[in-house]
Amino acid sequence: MARGKKKEENLTLEEKLKQALVPEEEWPYEVPGNWCWVRLKDVAFVITGGTPSKNKPEYYGGTFPFFKPADLDYGRNMVAASEFLSEEGKAVSRCIPAKSTAVCCIGSIGKCGYLCVDGTTNQQINSAIPKVNSLFLYYYCNTILFTKQLRLKASATTISIVNKSKMEQCLFPLPPLREQQRIANHIEEMFYKLDEIKEKTQLVLESSEDRKAAILYKAFSGALTAKWRKHKGVSFEGWITKPLSEVATLQTGLMKGKRNNQKTVLLPYLRVANVQDGYLDLKEIKNIEVDVLKIERYRLKKGDVLFTEGGDFDKLGRSSVWNEEIPDCIHQNHIFVVRTQTDTLDPYFLSLQAGSRYGKTYFIGCSKQTTNLASINSTQLKNFPVLIPTIEEQREIVNILNFFLGKEEQIKQNCLKLLEKIEEIKKSILSRAFRGELGTNNPDEESSIELLKTIL
Repeated sequence: MARGKKKEENLTLEEKLKQALVPEEEWPYEVPGNWCWVRLKDVAFVITGGTPSKNKPEYYGGTFPFFKPADLDYGRNMVAASEFLSEEGKAVSRCIPAKSTAVCCIGSIGKCGYLCVDGTTNQQINSAIPKVNSLFLYYYCNTILFTKQLRLKASATTISIVNKSKMEQCLFPLPPLREQQRIANHIEEMFYKLDEIKEKTQLVLESSEDRKAAILYKAFSGALTAKWRKHKGVSFEGWITKPLSEVATLQTGLMKGKRNNQKTVLLPYLRVANVQDGYLDLKEIKNIEVDVLKIERYRLKKGDVLFTEGGDFDKLGRSSVWNEEIPDCIHQNHIFVVRTQTDTLDPYFLSLQAGSRYGKTYFIGCSKQTTNLASINSTQLKNFPVLIPTIEEQREIVNILNFFLGKEEQIKQNCLKLLEKIEEIKKSILSRAFRGELGTNNPDEESSIELLKTIL
């Protein structure tokens, strides 16, 4: 092994070049004439991280960053780590200098981060310490081509792994050094503008729930229809409060697995996952064998308000109205079906009220709670104090809310599409950048082979 290494060190420059340059027939794509294709090991030192012994607490709790895969989410700006090492821990670790690129090679293969400070990583990360422009290297590691190479080299085990030697063999397009800087500058400028748009879009998206909550609050405090009431000569004092059980009936659903040796039929079956907050997700519908004598009892009817028994804490009391989207559909026992007296309580008005701050406050207050989960029972649902204006005002509120909430949903979908588009544009920029298609190439600059001679 040692003799093999010595032999490699004794290669002439021409022999090293011949070994480094990738034959043209192996190129993934054409690059400008003064570029060449090499391998990652020719342009960077690759180091695998490690975890200092957890049995030695003195290794931890200092100020030296110890990066893990989750920290790679910071991408271009890796500064703070999720854990820090002491000077003793640093001394037994493989230190990675700032401006290196950290690449996850176990599990989330291909996720990258750019170290803005010196640090170290755990064993799930391989770091590329650059011999070329550091940002050029980082952005190339974010390309589809590089990620694809890593995944193809991953071991076929339960958890995908790319070791150091395999990562070193990834192909790398090498332009002249000055062009590397120009490419990195172009990418940084364009990504900065895109990230500004992305940040503003995310702010709009994140404030969507607040805007919805504000609209619902106005609706069920009477403010939304104040002008309507004045025009109609109706008083807010006309609103009354009644337990849900006085204006609706409630039924529980079918318990899966019960059989009474009766004739059965296969029917579509609504589960908790299908009932979202204000809408139904019907992409995946299960079927279940049902006793023919029980079909009518569990069959959903148009106008039924579907409530979930429990789930995530912030989704407690979620509901939606059934519009016979699927014929002969029944529901499981974790979904409550509420049938309102439609001349007194509009089903949509009830569903929207349950999803408002007023409804959420009630359900959270009476629910059975565990870590991040909560549930209500049928008695608590029956006791829900429903705010009841006239049926005419209820329908006016529903119409206004449908308009505003529809606008909010449209804004949300537009924001999500824009965020997707931004990521697509970034991928396109990277793809063009590493083909020399951003207007950065100067054919009069010396070949990158001259650079390669200095770094081999």
